[in-house]
Amino acid sequence: MDFTFTDEQRQLQEIAGKLAARSGHPRVLPPEDTSSAFDEQTWQLLSEQLGAPSLAVPERFDGAGYGLLESMIVLEALGAQLVPGPFLGSPILTAQAVLATGDEQAGQRLLPGIASGERIAALAWSEPGNDWPEGGFDCTATERDGEWSLTGHKVHVLDAARADVLLVAAEAAGTGPALFELTAPARTTASVPMDRTRELGEVRLDAAPARLLGSAGCGAAVLRRCRAVAAAAVATEQIGAARRWLPEIVAYTKTREQFGRPIGSFQALKHRLADCHVATEAAYSLCWAANWAVSTGDEQAEQLASMAKSACCEAYSAVAAEGVQMHGGLGITWEHEAHLHLKRAHSGQQLFGTPRRHRELLHRG
Repeated sequence: MDFTFTDEQRQLQEIAGKLAARSGHPRVLPPEDTSSAFDEQTWQLLSEQLGAPSLAVPERFDGAGYGLLESMIVLEALGAQLVPGPFLGSPILTAQAVLATGDEQAGQRLLPGIASGERIAALAWSEPGNDWPEGGFDCTATERDGEWSLTGHKVHVLDAARADVLLVAAEAAGTGPALFELTAPARTTASVPMDRTRELGEVRLDAAPARLLGSAGCGAAVLRRCRAVAAAAVATEQIGAARRWLPEIVAYTKTREQFGRPIGSFQALKHRLADCHVATEAAYSLCWAANWAVSTGDEQAEQLASMAKSACCEAYSAVAAEGVQMHGGLGITWEHEAHLHLKRAHSGQQLFGTPRRHRELLHRG
């Protein structure tokens, strides 16, 4: 495995980092404000100037024809600055789900709009009491006279209320899990999540008309691919934020004083921050090993994605917790950045399976 970025990838990393730095640190919303932190101007910059949504979409679907690795480079930069928006859910998760089905007609129908950023797509997976299952969905798909309909309830759907396209994982009678495209508007409800930088919603389906993506019987493999991409993507977001936030925490410990000296001079605090650094750098290496494997279709992609999701989420949670602690009373105020990291860290742990869940998947092999 060669993890060295090309010159072009390094340029992309630099440009994405500068754009994210200008657009990040979303406005802090007071608890009573239920509006979104989503910034339409930032999304337009990503779509029109950087062409970020098109990076992993093949040229035959009006994409840039690069690869998933380039999308992950942009995602790391956005995650580092806590930039809100549908980049994770639409051009990464949903576009990759469409590609995984091998359905060329669906690709021609859906991917050009996703690649341009003009259409936002959402992947509905999790269910109440059935969080991020690999199969055995409570949402069911029924076929009658060649037409499919879906019935069920989906939760934790990224960008559900904003989406123009909705893909739903459901259980098809006789063929097992499969992926469907809704062909009519669904009843969606926006949630007010703990992490206000992330838009989530619920989708309720009652015999909703739908279209099967791919062929019957291939759904399990498609959903395994979706889970691997999702795990690696969330890991990339998490570790991007951890690697930016940790140096800022360290810098603050050199200025905050207790007992007449900077708190960063106390050995116990040095040890805690050193532990965070070691965990973060180890997780970063694992994250890019997973990204490379998922991008190239390596046979270890699923295992590496689960390892990265577990390691990166836990490293970021540790960094976020230390950020609050090291900033003292300042760190628990609504106006400070520290609470945004704490909430993003904990919300990321829950998305597409907790670290413990992914370790269980690894144990099962």
